[in-house]
Amino acid sequence: QVHLVESGGGLVQAGGSLRLSCAASGLTFSMYAMGWFRQTPGKEREFVAAISSRSGFSAGYAGSVKGRFTISRDNAKNTVFLQMNSLEPEDTAVYYCAATHSWSGSYYSRGSDYTTWGQGTQVTVSS
Repeated sequence: QVHLVESGGGLVQAGGSLRLSCAASGLTFSMYAMGWFRQTPGKEREFVAAISSRSGFSAGYAGSVKGRFTISRDNAKNTVFLQMNSLEPEDTAVYYCAATHSWSGSYYSRGSDYTTWGQGTQVTVSS
C-alpha cells in the first residue's frame, strides 16, 4: 500500500524560507508523478507545484508561487521536496503531497489526476 508522509512545515516570518519533504513508501517512486497542493479552512485545495516521474526535469507551478517555490525529487530516497522562498502570509495553508502513477514524462496540476495523498503539513507565515 502506498503511503505519503509530509514534513517540514512550521511558522516562519514573511520573507523567510521553508523546505517541505514528502517521503513515499509502497511504490516504485520513479514511476510516479508527484505534486504539492495546499488548502485553507473553507476553501478548495489548490495546485502549488508538480513534477514528472522518471527524469524529474519536467515541472510546473501555480502562478502565485512561480519564481519563489521549487519542486524537486530524489528518487534514490523516495522523496519529493518543495523549497519555499520569499514566503508571504497568503502562503499560509496545509500543504499536501500527492502521487499518481504515470508512464509519460508529464506533470499534473489537477487534484483529480492524483490517486494517493498524504495527511498534510501546516505552514504558517506571519506578517
